[in-house]
Amino acid sequence: MRRLFPVTDETADQSIGAAARERADEAPGADAGREWSLAELAAAYAYPEPAAPGGRVPWLRANMVSTLDGAAQHEGRSHPISSAADMRIFGTLRALADVVVVGAETVRQEGYRPARERAEFAGLRSSAGQGPAPAIAVVTASLELDFSLPLFTSPLVPTLILTGAAAAPDRVAAAEKAGARVVVAGDGMGVDPARAVQALADLGHTRLLTEGGPRLLGQLVAAEVLDELCLTVSPMLTAGDAQRIAGGPSVPVPRRFELVSLLEEAGFLFSRYRRS
Repeated sequence: MRRLFPVTDETADQSIGAAARERADEAPGADAGREWSLAELAAAYAYPEPAAPGGRVPWLRANMVSTLDGAAQHEGRSHPISSAADMRIFGTLRALADVVVVGAETVRQEGYRPARERAEFAGLRSSAGQGPAPAIAVVTASLELDFSLPLFTSPLVPTLILTGAAAAPDRVAAAEKAGARVVVAGDGMGVDPARAVQALADLGHTRLLTEGGPRLLGQLVAAEVLDELCLTVSPMLTAGDAQRIAGGPSVPVPRRFELVSLLEEAGFLFSRYRRS
């Protein structure tokens, strides 16, 4: 993996080295970059400190993947357009988070399981005052979920259900019976994104990560509660009618984000944008 932005002395050295190899007719990319350690990835993706310029509590970041032609999925799942490096970053972002926020349809489509404890991040989480693994928070109006799945019956930390005050009482009871904690974050059937973020913060979860899907991310964008987007650009073309990374109604005025980091490995670009 190599860092393309921000430009550093190391970035410049890598560029010079690549040019020299090509002049010498050596195989391009023969030494394009080593695999970064999990500790290096954790440092590269660290959450901003609350006191840092632009920092805020809570902080909500999204992690998504897209093909060159804008597809967020292939045949309904994101895994086919991912890579080993993308999955390392996926795991690192989870390890840094207090809670992973995900839409109910993504839970169903991707076969979500509880976040697991990882020994490589145990010390980092302990020093940050975090538990052994992030909680999973499922956003759902209907609570039409299979509560017999491990996500609900055997998580390391209880799974959270974010729903509205008008959710069906029998589904709420089923969720609680399975061991999930139901959190009301809306006055009607649905969830208000801003209330959801605040409700999680009230539970002590200030380092928030969402993995979509597109409908949920679109709602977060429209509500202007998204602070950061970690977007993997996959060097693939899929055509078809797959969803973009964010769906739903357009916003009245597009919100501009600024690039803060860009990494590359095997043609995959790993970008990190923050609201400007």
